[in-house]
Amino acid sequence: MISRKLLIVAISFICTNYGPPNCNLYKADARCYKACNEAEMAITFAQGSRKSQEHFDKSIQSCPSFDYSHYEKAVPYAKRGLMKEWKVMIDEAVRLDPKEHLGTRGWYHFFFMHNYEAAIKDIEKLDSLIDYNIGFTGDADYHLNIMKALCWKGLGKTEKAITIIHEQMAKKDHDIGLFDYLHLGVLYLEMGNYENALEILDKQIEINNLSEIYFYKALCYKQLNIKDEYKSNLEKALKLYKRGSKMSNPYRELVDEIYLSEIENEITIANK
Repeated sequence: MISRKLLIVAISFICTNYGPPNCNLYKADARCYKACNEAEMAITFAQGSRKSQEHFDKSIQSCPSFDYSHYEKAVPYAKRGLMKEWKVMIDEAVRLDPKEHLGTRGWYHFFFMHNYEAAIKDIEKLDSLIDYNIGFTGDADYHLNIMKALCWKGLGKTEKAITIIHEQMAKKDHDIGLFDYLHLGVLYLEMGNYENALEILDKQIEINNLSEIYFYKALCYKQLNIKDEYKSNLEKALKLYKRGSKMSNPYRELVDEIYLSEIENEITIANK
């Protein structure tokens, strides 16, 4: 399972993060073939650099329907927090090829803007357009249906989020993601179902052993009034956190990510 997951990550990186287009597909159309060649030039420069964006501009000028360049030109704007500019460009990419770009636009709505309603709308629209697996987020951390569940969590619909995750996990072709069990366990914790939460969080250990697992297990034991386990899991959470085994992302705080201060504050409470 691990090797397959790594393959998915690699494929996602190639396809959604500055991967080259296949210009052979456009040889019959001179303008779009030129646009593809300009896009190939664009990605030889640093993403978001002036040279790169200029080549994407030339690509779009040559063939306005070349959706790849609209999409790739949009990406660095999102990474810089310029979401208004990103939205104009990504919307055009989606208009030109919704099956290719709806999932990514939905992921960006979720990841960068916490616009859960827009993210859900994009994922459900994509699902209505295709009869195959809708795929993963651009970073390959989540299946898009798991991301949709997290959007419902963000909207306060905990039970709906749990149902969607279980339905996705039950599919034969689903590869358990890096954080799937963690999020499901936290959802059960939020529902007050501490025994289920503990059982599911233990499954996360086998997939991706993180500080967050033990922090949330500690909170479960706190509610169950099992003080020894409460304290010992906080100690494990602290040790893993300081070792760097924790959720992190260079662009934003992740769902259910914790901070060192949260662990330390909880340890202070546990020791009183």
